[in-house]
Amino acid sequence: MPYQVWNGPMPTTAAQVAVATGTTIKTMLQLATPSTRQIQLLSWGFTADDAPGADGVIELLQTDVAATVTAHVAAGVQNLDPNGPASLLTLGSSATGYTATVEGTPTATRIFDAVSLDSVAGNSSLTYAWQWMPDERPIVAASRFLRVRATTPTTGIDLRCWVCFQEVG
Repeated sequence: MPYQVWNGPMPTTAAQVAVATGTTIKTMLQLATPSTRQIQLLSWGFTADDAPGADGVIELLQTDVAATVTAHVAAGVQNLDPNGPASLLTLGSSATGYTATVEGTPTATRIFDAVSLDSVAGNSSLTYAWQWMPDERPIVAASRFLRVRATTPTTGIDLRCWVCFQEVG
């Protein structure tokens, strides 16, 4: 079953919310795998509202330590099959959520993608989407955290990001 999760609450009467990046590294979205499951990444992407004041980077990586985030609720992890079961991701402020207030200190990471954002408007796209080929899809280990992190060193920007995955194992 494929699932999709965004870095904000599920929109109802308003559009999907953009989240400010700040001027230091910030986890925009975090997914926490349960101890009984892994997740396999299908695709991910983001949209920035503006170019950063200095070159920035948006990265997708697995870590061993959680950031402190605004907790997602079950409705925020959308099953793309309307008849499918709810995701087994762990929810909570040190689990699956968005907009980190504390980064934590990972000691082991695995990077799956990193995208440069040029500070000059028009030099790089402010929209990015990546879909892995079936035999290249990364797997996030059980009891680990997948993070979308943004580093925009001088000027914060507004960012919307998402991850599409399936649960395995």
